[in-house]
Amino acid sequence: MISLGYKRIEKSYKNAHHINFDNNSKFIIMSDCHRGRGNVGDNFLSNQNLFYGALKYYYKQGFSYIELGDGDELWENKKLSEIIEVHADTFSIMSKFHQKKKLHMIYGNHDIVKSKKKYIKKHCEKHKNNQKKCNESIFKTLKTYESIILENKQINSKIFLIHGHQGDLLNDTFWPVSRFLVRYLWSPLELIGFKAPISAGVSHQKRDKIEKKLAKFAKQKNHILISGHTHRPIFANPESSLYFNDGSCIHPGCLTGIEIAKNQISLVKWSVCTGKKQNLYVCRNVLEGPQNLEKYVNQ
Repeated sequence: MISLGYKRIEKSYKNAHHINFDNNSKFIIMSDCHRGRGNVGDNFLSNQNLFYGALKYYYKQGFSYIELGDGDELWENKKLSEIIEVHADTFSIMSKFHQKKKLHMIYGNHDIVKSKKKYIKKHCEKHKNNQKKCNESIFKTLKTYESIILENKQINSKIFLIHGHQGDLLNDTFWPVSRFLVRYLWSPLELIGFKAPISAGVSHQKRDKIEKKLAKFAKQKNHILISGHTHRPIFANPESSLYFNDGSCIHPGCLTGIEIAKNQISLVKWSVCTGKKQNLYVCRNVLEGPQNLEKYVNQ
């Protein structure tokens, strides 16, 4: 019997937005930033400089940025404008990617409102800059997707990108109920130290269940599948798995992501390092890989 979760992933796969790439293409995939409005409950706040430094590096290196869902915390917060204002530098560098047509955005459960075209047009295309007292264009003509398939016809490789909440009743079907609980019950409690039990990034049992389902789907389709949602970085062994997870941007003291560059895939970490003269700087470390994408083709 096919589960509801499996059906939802299958539907997302069939309706995915396709992007062609070749052996010279470069992508950085990150998710689960949960950008907030700068208060105690803003989990992104402590890593915002790491994120900015990482995106600045990738912009200079000619990468495309794929945000794999839950970029903005829109369960706890009502107004995207407040998030944009607090994290102005972040949105500025993301806007530069968009201007070069190198920004691709997938929505997750915590920013599922971005699935609505009216919401994107109202909140993402223009932003009122209170400091400059004018409207700024942030993401003009931005389109968001539930899923994306990267396809390299040179090596017959497909990479399925999805946030990973699909089929989870609380985070998918009944997301308005979960948002209500987070916004009006758990968010105030988080300010005094509690964490919401709804989040997949908290429950180990829930993470295992979601990851097994996604790994099974990847194996069935015989394509690489990259998700976020569980906040747990995973790098697939080419001999036994096709499932990757980019982790999150809210790990304590670091953020993780998946790089695809020149036909190779890597799991990377960005953190603060100390130089020879005790100066601090944002540094990139490869945790696993690089592995050639062709090793994952026709397993």
